[in-house]
Amino acid sequence: MAAPRRRLAHRVPVRLRHHWKPTALLAAGMVVLLVFFGDARVSPFVTSASRADADEITDNVTGTVGLFDTSRAHTIQLEYEQTDFDDMMKKYEDEGEKEYIEADLTIDGVYLNDVGIRLKGNSTLQSLRGSSGGGPGGGMGGGGDTGGGFPEGGFPEGGFPGGAPQGDAPQGEAPQQDGAQGQAPQQDGAQGEAQQQDGAQQQGRQGGGGGGMAQYDLSASAPEELPWLISIDEYVEGRAYQGHRELSLRPGVDEALPLNEALSLSLMKKSGQTAENYAFTALTVNNRPTATRLMVENPAKDWVDTEIGGTGVAYKARAGGSFDYVGDDPTEYETSFKQLNLKGSQDLSPVMKLLKWVNQASDKEFAEDLDKYVDVDSFAEYVATQNLILNFDDMAGPGNNYVLWYDLDTKKFSVLGWDFNLTFSGTATTGPDDSTSMGGGGGGMMPGVGQQNGDAPAAMPSGMPSGMGGGMGGGMGGNILKERFLETDAFDSVYHAAYKKLYKTFFASGNALDSLDSIAGQATGSGADESGVSTAAESLRTTVEERTSSLAKNEVITG
Repeated sequence: MAAPRRRLAHRVPVRLRHHWKPTALLAAGMVVLLVFFGDARVSPFVTSASRADADEITDNVTGTVGLFDTSRAHTIQLEYEQTDFDDMMKKYEDEGEKEYIEADLTIDGVYLNDVGIRLKGNSTLQSLRGSSGGGPGGGMGGGGDTGGGFPEGGFPEGGFPGGAPQGDAPQGEAPQQDGAQGQAPQQDGAQGEAQQQDGAQQQGRQGGGGGGMAQYDLSASAPEELPWLISIDEYVEGRAYQGHRELSLRPGVDEALPLNEALSLSLMKKSGQTAENYAFTALTVNNRPTATRLMVENPAKDWVDTEIGGTGVAYKARAGGSFDYVGDDPTEYETSFKQLNLKGSQDLSPVMKLLKWVNQASDKEFAEDLDKYVDVDSFAEYVATQNLILNFDDMAGPGNNYVLWYDLDTKKFSVLGWDFNLTFSGTATTGPDDSTSMGGGGGGMMPGVGQQNGDAPAAMPSGMPSGMGGGMGGGMGGNILKERFLETDAFDSVYHAAYKKLYKTFFASGNALDSLDSIAGQATGSGADESGVSTAAESLRTTVEERTSSLAKNEVITG
């Protein structure tokens, strides 16, 4: 006798038969969501008030020498497969993509296998792709590398070696500048000998000395001179070296060492401001000659954890980003800001709230309520510092070189700086209320563009692309928060008080010149060419002395 056929219901598992109603309701709900909301965008807000951070270091290599101990000589050795390097360089040259390759790192005698290294920078890398710097790898800005400042075509043809052309000077022909600027490429070798290339372009190994719009004559054949980002945990999760997972090797060697960046960081440290640690190091790559480089902390999560006091969230501005308010969808801000810490427990909503208010507040509301959103004293100190050290590439510059720090206790923002290799650029006589942003009035601006020795601002060189950078309103610099702060009379007293205090700490005290002497000694002690460092330091010294003398007579300082 044939076995009776099982009823259809009995073919369904017992557990599912017992819970068929909620299952059916779930299925029906999914159908409704797909039919009515299938094309809707989900905004990934985080509603948790947690201050936990899941991205923690699990293997901290301690080493034997303090990584940023400036009293010690440091060494770094990188070893990698040449084929990996060649492929990486070709990818960058063809597409502007900066990809990591594996390397073995020996730092101060401590060996770390399988670190990641990649190129770092935008304008600093443009000689690797041709003078125009077109494509993703081109653009303006010292060391930022999350997008180019020039949206199309990078620099004008020929670039701006040692400063842009002035007035009616033929493009690509660098005129002689006042020694006070510390940036003329043909000024007693202060920034390295300018080399004629293609008849008009002066490129050379520009850089350090007195700051300025540096252009570096980089080559794949000299990897020891390339700007590198070293990622300790790129291939080994959770690993760090003395609490650091990323290190930046800044461009420039010998006479082009960025002494100006080291000086800026040193002065900020002396004034109690948050600044990256730095040290000079002798770098050897494979079997290439050794070169002395400036090693700097990279502003990432570990920098936030160790350098910033209190509990909060850090948002690093991207080079191609904007300070515009573009609605309540957080995905629209991913190209403008990168969250560095507390991912998963905090989100971009505080930044969106700030942008909305700054862009929409009336002048009266801005004057009365800024302190509800921003730590005004801290911001005054930030703005004053950028002016004092002649940094035209700050939060209002083409590189968007700043970090927003949101204090979870006070619910207020502070602005922190990074990437100072274009400091001490422009006119040493720039006053407290003159703009140091590209495109602004007054001295400073772009090295070689603007007021020189009291002259009227020169016209921008021909071939300059429009719409440079983000959040600049189509100009060559600007940030609405900084601009409105400086334009609002209600904040003059707090800004000028911060300026006067920092002037005394930086310049009147002699700290700037003392620090410069120490920095030059650190560089030569790490193996840099003594003659080259000396000429770079003297150029920077001239700028510092003129800055000190000029500001000493300003009414903000004397008043």
